[in-house]
Amino acid sequence: YKTVGIRREMIPWGSAAPAAPACSLSEVMSEQLAKQLDEENAVFPALSDPAAELLLADEAPDTASDLMLAQMLQMQFDREFDDQLRREEKKFNGDSKVSISFENYRMVHPYDDSDSSEDEVDWQDTRHDPYRADKPQTTPRKGFTGKGKNITTKHDEVTCGRKNTARMDNFAPEVHVGDGLGMDLKLSNQVFNSLKRHCYSEQRRSARLHEKKEHSTAEQAVDPRTRLLMYKMVNAGVLENINGCISTGKESVVFHADGGSLEEQPVPDEVVLKVFKTTLNEFKNRDRYIKDDYRFKDRFSKLNPRKIIRLWAEKEMHNLGRMKKAEIPCPEVVLLKKHILVMSFIGKDHIPAPKLKDAMLNSEDLKNAYYQVLHMMQQLYQECNLVHADLSEYNMLWHEGKVWLIDVSQSVEPTHPHGLEFLFRDCRNVSTFFQKRGVSEAMSTYDLFNAVTGLNIPQLESRGVSLLRQIVALEKRNEDHIQKRGKKTFPVTSEDGGPPLEPDADD
Repeated sequence: YKTVGIRREMIPWGSAAPAAPACSLSEVMSEQLAKQLDEENAVFPALSDPAAELLLADEAPDTASDLMLAQMLQMQFDREFDDQLRREEKKFNGDSKVSISFENYRMVHPYDDSDSSEDEVDWQDTRHDPYRADKPQTTPRKGFTGKGKNITTKHDEVTCGRKNTARMDNFAPEVHVGDGLGMDLKLSNQVFNSLKRHCYSEQRRSARLHEKKEHSTAEQAVDPRTRLLMYKMVNAGVLENINGCISTGKESVVFHADGGSLEEQPVPDEVVLKVFKTTLNEFKNRDRYIKDDYRFKDRFSKLNPRKIIRLWAEKEMHNLGRMKKAEIPCPEVVLLKKHILVMSFIGKDHIPAPKLKDAMLNSEDLKNAYYQVLHMMQQLYQECNLVHADLSEYNMLWHEGKVWLIDVSQSVEPTHPHGLEFLFRDCRNVSTFFQKRGVSEAMSTYDLFNAVTGLNIPQLESRGVSLLRQIVALEKRNEDHIQKRGKKTFPVTSEDGGPPLEPDADD
């Protein structure tokens, strides 16, 4: 066969190196050949190895040992690993005032490379601070150290003082104890115990405040659970948006919102959210308004204090329903969700109607407002079978030439053990307000009470019996009727024409 010749200049990798001439074993072992090889290696120096340079700086080791080579490689690997840890630590901490350290994960090196600034570590990253004072040594189990005159017991004043200073490090992180060990501070047992009790009490107080803040509805603010309920109303389309707080009271916070839509009934364009406060302080003295109400008496005894707050919202919803049937001007209930009551807004264009005490009314409007209030109190008592129990110029609004009643969560029925007392207080507030405003037609408390109730209790001030005492006696008599006969009556006079100040004959 024929061979094809290839030109040498056409080979891309150049000409092939000529083969090394063969040599004998004696030539290989000759010293002249060894020197020649060393000279050739000196012309092409090898790449610098950090680990090799580090080791050659002091004394060239015997690299013929496999153990030494393995140690050199391990040192280089540890160094690279530590460098990576420092970069990760710097990236993780950033500019934060609170930093973490990966010191415990670093390798322990047999070399000291202090020339590189990258390897420098702050004292806060080291496990051993040379400037930190040593903690006092613990006393052995036998309770003393030393012998003879140099004996020191565990009750030694100096030893105990230093130990107490060291034990302050166990306090809560938020307690700044300072560097007592560095100053060689010695705390007596009395001072240390006082600090310890104060620290624990502050921790409990902080926990209570945090829990109260997270689970309470404060002024112009709501807790996370209430906020979640409000968000759900917006997401469900019941509300378009919540604009802000209108007013705050002892028992609730009122927010203004734009109405959305409901399947069952239309939602007004402007509504209010009455959020009953979930704190219990305001309700400690107000349970008498609900625990003796027969509509909620059985449920009241079975509820914990926080669920009673929901009962207040339900109670106001039922009371407003009665008032709406009697056509008394009041907010219309839209929705009840736990302790949030959504009602129609009394006002216009995000501006709430003024309270009766703040409304600028002339004499004719004041006179008209008085007769409206009188008529509403009669309707509330006779048609709705309710007593407002907190009626005053603060709970009445003036809007479109009419008086509107609000805040009826505490309203009770006349059969309540203190219902007539509450009504007497309402009459006194109304009479005092309109008489101070110069309404000549305003009746006295005694006449207004009889005009609302129709009981016509005789005025016996000359006999030393006030109207309030007669009302209390009347309530006691009727409370006995409820317990014994299961019905309620309001007799005004006894057989001799006097007030029912004495118990029944069958007592």
